Amino acid sequence: MKLTFHGAAQQVTGSNYLLELDGDPSTGSGPEKILIDCGLHQGSSFVEKHNFDPFPYNPKEISAVIVTHPHVDHIGLLPKLYRDGFRGTVLSTPPAKDFGNLLLLDSEHILIEAAERFQMPYLYGIREVEELMTRWQTAEYLQPTKVGKFTVTFYNAGHILGSAFVIIEAPSTGSGQAIKILFSGDLGNSPAPIIGKRQDPPEDVDYCVIESTYGNRVHEPMVERKSVLEDMIEDTVRRKGILMIPAFAMERTQELLYELNELVENDRIPKIPIYLDSPLAIKLTEVYNRHHKYWDAASMKQMKSGDELFKFPGLRMTLTTEESKHINKVPPPKVIIAGAGMSNAGRILHHEKLYLSDPNNSLLIIGYQAEGTLGRRLLNGEKEVSIFGEKIAVRCQIKTIGGYSAHADQPQLLEWLGPIRQKVKKVFLTHGESDNQTGLKQKLVDDLAVSVEIPAQGDSYDII
Repeated sequence: MKLTFHGAAQQVTGSNYLLELDGDPSTGSGPEKILIDCGLHQGSSFVEKHNFDPFPYNPKEISAVIVTHPHVDHIGLLPKLYRDGFRGTVLSTPPAKDFGNLLLLDSEHILIEAAERFQMPYLYGIREVEELMTRWQTAEYLQPTKVGKFTVTFYNAGHILGSAFVIIEAPSTGSGQAIKILFSGDLGNSPAPIIGKRQDPPEDVDYCVIESTYGNRVHEPMVERKSVLEDMIEDTVRRKGILMIPAFAMERTQELLYELNELVENDRIPKIPIYLDSPLAIKLTEVYNRHHKYWDAASMKQMKSGDELFKFPGLRMTLTTEESKHINKVPPPKVIIAGAGMSNAGRILHHEKLYLSDPNNSLLIIGYQAEGTLGRRLLNGEKEVSIFGEKIAVRCQIKTIGGYSAHADQPQLLEWLGPIRQKVKKVFLTHGESDNQTGLKQKLVDDLAVSVEIPAQGDSYDII
């Protein structure tokens, strides 16, 4: 058996791992190939242009794609895979399928713009998404599912609703013992509101592929993030300013609404207009409500008491372009939550273009910002940025809250890996930038005494 890293290798985005099982001449069975995730490359133009490269394998030979969760850096190239001949099965949890449908449809027009910018053929259209969804099947957490010769089991990763880390069991051609490979997907900053605590991995794992987004970092405590949010809103009111929050449409937005709901209902913040200016986030929030059986116990109890988690006085959801434009006519103070979370697309760009130059305004960054994105440049403190071809001076206050990260930090990653340290033969670090990967590798070697690799793009390893 062979594992090849075709994405998220020494970078964060583009997760795509190929697992190949050799054929068995004694039974006449042929080889089998499955993918774990098939995501978009995100960041600079140089990075994003790789989305238009041919796949480094034949999509027609892939029998299944196992989806850890539906962020586009994990699923965004699935329709392209289908366009190029994939006719196998896609497997995820039920919420991930519903989220994935919306996110792929939303990405289609963004990728059309990218294709025109790079003067490349379109990656996919709505037809490819619709036909792909007919091949998308689901399995619950802890429900072993046969996928050809493999057995796949999802566990709660605590990253977003329905996210999973995956144990894939494959028959061994040598010892006769099944080989277990763990793919972490994205591990949550646990416990998170609504989705609760991630599960621990089983101890009998032979190989582990684990993310390292914040492998060299320690997050501030979650309890502090609500205080910072409260303080920034109060400061916005004092300044008669505008608070902009670029937010990922899925999970980060719902966590924000959940905590704003608590602050408003407990009279912790002044009553000012709070706009959710993201049609995608509004639609995804409806999916959250449909899949409430995946909520944690506290959220379920709150819902059953009659409190709607994602609605509160002062919240205004703007679906149409006209409603979005009307926000500019409403005098400050006000709060605007909009996508994209890295300020690389979406309605947040229009607000940043208007409001970044005013020192009375604020920008709150609450998620990972990939290299090359506008969000990363703002986070790095650049004093002038370009938005829609126009130079914009950056004079507003900029603050980041690490506690809103949806990724585990170094101590959490070490703790999570603890149960597998005795048996695991090798740990592969993916989904991280260089400093986070090297820092985590050293810590794993020193503290857990495990063998660690940091694979490069295209690297293959024998799994025996």
